[in-house]
Order: sequence, then structure tokens, then C-alpha cells
Amino acid sequence: MILAVSLLAAGYFMAAESRASIESGKKALSIVQKQLIADGFDPAKINQLYSHPQVSFEADGVILLFTYREARVDYSQFANQWSIDKARQYLQENEAVLARIEKEYGVDKRVITAILLVETGLGASVGTRSTLNTLSTMAALTDTVVRDRLWDLIPDSKKISRKKFEKKAAARSRWAYAELKAFLEYTDREGLDPVSIPGSFAGAVGIAQFMPTSILAYGRDGNNDGKVDMLNHTDSMASIANFLKSHGWLPGQSREKAEKIIYHYNHSRYYVNTILKITSRLKS
Repeated sequence: MILAVSLLAAGYFMAAESRASIESGKKALSIVQKQLIADGFDPAKINQLYSHPQVSFEADGVILLFTYREARVDYSQFANQWSIDKARQYLQENEAVLARIEKEYGVDKRVITAILLVETGLGASVGTRSTLNTLSTMAALTDTVVRDRLWDLIPDSKKISRKKFEKKAAARSRWAYAELKAFLEYTDREGLDPVSIPGSFAGAVGIAQFMPTSILAYGRDGNNDGKVDMLNHTDSMASIANFLKSHGWLPGQSREKAEKIIYHYNHSRYYVNTILKITSRLKS
């Protein structure tokens, strides 16, 4: 009986702690909620959205943005034989669609496939974090109290200097707010539930890992169903092709030109070289 009471008490306090955590998370995002309304988003929709139980301050993924190092990413794994075989199989299975997109946009289908391979393993890993929570949490860093809270959550062993953190947080919050607005515009336009869309720890969405502003600018309805769905393979292929074409991609261009264009997709020389290495291997 004592054990039962203890368990009930533990359950009560855990539930209370959970409620407190949720309420604290909601409060941390209130500044973002108010700013969205001030910027013209429908107050009823925004209030309803941010009252959803799954919408809250989500620090885990955002912390990665302050400890992540691009140079540590092992892109070489995507150029091993197993990955190349998977990419060749993908090319074969999607030959008709990729050939059509290549003809329409003038972008090598192997480059498109290489990007899909590196970004999400050809759609196998599109991210499991809430895109809405990620972008909202980053956007909330404009508030000093929220920044202090995030700083305290970063392990001491992974902390950068406080000065660098403050500078990065300020820049990230402005960037994330613009992405959040684009995300809400995109989901509203396409009739999607913003709460249910998964993404990366940086807020990138879909098989091609587009940031929301890029979806609005370059996203394309590749399968002609009237929607731009970044979790759809054909739409993702067409969107990548449109992005590269919009940045100057031309058939038969030099490697130097290709490098500069792919760099717009991911500002990493290591990434660019990996994409072109995969593309070369897929030609042989």
C-alpha cells in the first residue's frame, strides 16, 4: 500500500513537472507568437497553433547548431560502394521521371541523385524533429531570458565563448524567424499541418532538405498534382533541378562552374566535392 501511494505520488509530481515544463516552453515561445501576429498572421490561427500540446520550446536540436561542425561530417560514407549501388538502383527505378526533369531543367540527373543521396540517403532519413518547434525555438532567442536558458542547457564541454554565443544567437534568431514565417506561408499555401512536418535540427524540410524560404523560392510541383510536397520524391527532384538551374546551371558546363553552383546548396567545399565525386562514379 505504501508502495502504491509512493508510485501515485511520484506520478503526480512527474505530471506536475511535465505540466510546468510545457507551460515554461509555451512562455518561451510567446514572444514569437506575438511577433507573428504583429506581422500580419491571423491571430486566431497563431494562438490555436501555439496552444497545441506538441508545440513547445525544443532545445535539444537547437543546441546542436551551437556545437555542430561541418568539417566533422563524414561525407565519404556516401561515396562508398554500397551507397553508389543504392544510388544506381535509385536512378534505374526513377529513370523516366529523372530523364524528364533533366530535359526540362537541363540539370544532370546524376547530380540530382547525388544530392538526394547525401541529404537524406535518398529519402530514408528526412529528420525526426518538429520543424515548427525548431524554428520557433531559434526565433525565440531574440529574448535575453530565452538565450540565458539555452546557454545554461549547453554542456560546458561544448560551449563556445559567451560573446560568440550571443553573436550567433542574435544572427540565428533573425534567420530562423524569417524561415518560420516562410514555413507557415508554405504550409498554409499547400494545406499542410505545420505541427506534423518533420525536419532536421536546423529546420530543413523534406527529401531534398530545403529551408522554407528555399521552398517558397524554388520548390516545384514535379508530379503535377497541384501541390509542392517536399516529402514527395518527384517534387524534390524537380525542386533541386530548379534550384540549380536558377543559380546558373547549364548542360556541359565546366567543373569549376558546377562547384560554384552546388556551393549555393550547401556552403561546404567538402560537400561540393562529395556531390561531384558521386556524380562521376555514377557515370562509370
